[in-house]
Amino acid sequence: MANKIHLLVCDARQGDPVMTDFMWEFSGIDATVGNALIALGVADSPTDPRIARKGCYGVFGKRKDWDAPIYDGDRLELYSELLIDPMIGRRKKANKDHDARLQAKAAVKKGRFSGK
Repeated sequence: MANKIHLLVCDARQGDPVMTDFMWEFSGIDATVGNALIALGVADSPTDPRIARKGCYGVFGKRKDWDAPIYDGDRLELYSELLIDPMIGRRKKANKDHDARLQAKAAVKKGRFSGK
């Protein structure tokens, strides 16, 4: 007996997200994120280079593991690669804020800023 699961697939790997309906019929395998990715033709295995980076897929905005269960009506999401490492971005923002504070202090000492 074949089981059926209806999934909404949101593919955001090539820019703007593209939503498609996917009816997955399966038997003899578990309904997991990994098996759904194989059925979609997105991946061949957990070590497939197309999805090998961490956090490149999830369900309803939550990153999931290859073995995570998937249920009827779930939205399977495929994420694009990060353009910048979040830690580097936070570090740059903190340094920029720190520089702005130092410049403001220097302006006050030189009398260029009245504080009003």
